[in-house]
Amino acid sequence: MTVTAAWPTGRSSRSAVLAQFGETRADLMQWALTTGDPLADAVVDEMHELGMSTARPLLVRGIRDGLDALDDPPPALAAFLRQTETPPAYVDDELLDDLPLPWFSSPTPVHILSLSAGALVRVYESPSIAKVLSTTGRLVDRADKRLTETGTWLTQAMLPGNLRRGRPGYVATLDVRMLHAHMRRLALDRGYDSTADGVPINQVDLGRTWMDFTLTSFVAEEQFGFDLTGRELAGLYRYWWYVGHLLGIDARLVEGITGHDAARRIDDVLQTVTGPVSDDSARLAAATLDSISVLLRDLFGVPPRLSRPALDAITRRIHGPGMSQDLRIRPAPVADALLTPAVTAFRQARAWRRRSPERWRSAIDSTVAAERERTTAPAAPTAYQRGATGSTD
Repeated sequence: MTVTAAWPTGRSSRSAVLAQFGETRADLMQWALTTGDPLADAVVDEMHELGMSTARPLLVRGIRDGLDALDDPPPALAAFLRQTETPPAYVDDELLDDLPLPWFSSPTPVHILSLSAGALVRVYESPSIAKVLSTTGRLVDRADKRLTETGTWLTQAMLPGNLRRGRPGYVATLDVRMLHAHMRRLALDRGYDSTADGVPINQVDLGRTWMDFTLTSFVAEEQFGFDLTGRELAGLYRYWWYVGHLLGIDARLVEGITGHDAARRIDDVLQTVTGPVSDDSARLAAATLDSISVLLRDLFGVPPRLSRPALDAITRRIHGPGMSQDLRIRPAPVADALLTPAVTAFRQARAWRRRSPERWRSAIDSTVAAERERTTAPAAPTAYQRGATGSTD
């Protein structure tokens, strides 16, 4: 591998990574810190050159209908669509239709909690992600909407069959990828310092976010009684290889992972070059937890005075006392004590469902059907969709 861009000054050091993980990993991290998503970034540059009124309809149609639907597409868009429409060799009908099913063995409220208190809080631990949101004016504003839209994308991406070309999960995932590219350009235009933090939303940030939607979320749900078997986890990780491909994440950062141990080995490297949490990280975490506390009251009937302490207790269990202190998440001993019997009850109920394959599959099918109905309801365009069409307002 040829590495030319300088190591960002705010992201640990090459020598530290070299000492802990070896030359191959050090080279990969240097490349990843200084690389965004070349294909998607080229599309955004092309859109600005052609003019949004010309480029936007081509992008929308290409994502939804495919490259073949475009007459004489501009070169960057053609290259982008060619990559997304060429699935890796491991993608087959089983992966697309069957491997995501175990994810739906947990009820939607559990995913909402693992997404908010688990995945997103850890995403925001990254100081560079916090800086991108701060630089672009999106640090705390619309935190509740960002949470809702991320949850909608996640469900669309996980529904069986939805990652086939032109299907809602495929379209939504490419919309997310294009939003990242628009945000990357916007952050640079507004003074984001790449010499210190690396390219905005770089491959380390993307790979680490992939870990938060897999490793962090899966482990969080296990902590609260919603365990998966080794085979189920291996299938979900494989499914997420393809999600990563569609998101523009380099295969070297995610492919081959089939369990938590392998994920942690890569995550340890990514975490080494992520940097300490910042004040902005703490503000983002607080905004996210404030938003989800309202849902906690509605979904679980938690009294208003207990909803935020309960959420703090959940978050502290997921992230541990050290990181929780850095993020200024307060201890909630009373709420934490109440979690233990609840987790026991969840685990017992899940074990009872597993004892009958018919009952287990029926519960999954019911959840899938409900989520298909919910996600097909008419809704306003999401930030991801607006980003994919050239607007990041």
